[in-house]
Amino acid sequence: MLGTKTRKKSAMLLLTAVMSIGLFGCSTNSTGGNAGQSAGEGSAAAAAQTTETAGGKLVLYSAGPQKLADNIVSGFTAKTGIEVEMFQGTTGKILARMEAEKSNPVADVVILASLPSAQALKADGLTLPYPEAANADKLNKDWSDAEGNYFSSSASALGIVYNTKLVSTPPTSWAELATPAWKDAVNIPDPTLSGSALDFITGYLSVNGDQGWDLLNSYKANGVAMAGANQEALDPVITGAKSIVAAGVDYMAYSSKDKGEPLDIVYPEEGTVISPRPAAILKSSPNVENAKAFIDYLLSDEAQQLVADAYLIPGREDIEATNRANLKDIPQLKVDWNWMSEHGDETAARFSEIFK
Repeated sequence: MLGTKTRKKSAMLLLTAVMSIGLFGCSTNSTGGNAGQSAGEGSAAAAAQTTETAGGKLVLYSAGPQKLADNIVSGFTAKTGIEVEMFQGTTGKILARMEAEKSNPVADVVILASLPSAQALKADGLTLPYPEAANADKLNKDWSDAEGNYFSSSASALGIVYNTKLVSTPPTSWAELATPAWKDAVNIPDPTLSGSALDFITGYLSVNGDQGWDLLNSYKANGVAMAGANQEALDPVITGAKSIVAAGVDYMAYSSKDKGEPLDIVYPEEGTVISPRPAAILKSSPNVENAKAFIDYLLSDEAQQLVADAYLIPGREDIEATNRANLKDIPQLKVDWNWMSEHGDETAARFSEIFK
């Protein structure tokens, strides 16, 4: 197992990069509303039992999508009566906020868009294990912690997202984006702002070694632009200012396509990175029983259906989405998550130096 200091550096790069431009700020909101479908009887019973003596509130820090987070909070509040204060932001913003609050922790639960970031929180002793969480045994075991320190309740895949008005024959490999046909036409998200982009880059390098940098250097030489976090990289493709996002987050593409935007996505034939979205209870949580109830709800039938409806891959292996490609349909790179966690800081720094 990797040492605490090594894993911590991976998360701290995100902290440093985000804090240096003042991205962390104070913005919370309480949400409530109607629940969707009924949760499975076992999940509901476990959540109810957890909250019998709980009261007060829950503070949640969540890395998008906003609508999904709102729906999950609404469903949880409707089922338990627990009010939720939520800060919504990228993984980088959440980690920066936690760093700023380390002398007076506020959050009970965090949902991140990067598995190595959750691994770093565990290694630093910041997570509270909850191995008895309802339905934890149904989760993809490669995405969640066996000791219950974090639970990946959803995942996204990184692909080649393209504007269908500008691209008639989309690229089918990562290398194709470095060819003259796509000169100055491609964006890629900034891995210091996007946890999923960092997952893709470190995942690709964990498979291809130092030779993987040849591809990234060729991207720069071909005019690929580093363009903010995921939405900032995608927006110019929607408008037609750019043709393609490399390592685009697939749920954003599916959602935009369903709204009528001229977008589609392909997964390169050599494989891509699946980016799990882990949730964790923080050891410093002032509302532990409420936090446990939230994890139970997050893994329930009801919440997992909300995940699927939001164009994400459900974390539970017994639930599939009907509006997108499922895990079995996506070619995957055989990434090394331990390597990715260990080398996240140096990878993001080197990538930023190349693309600045």
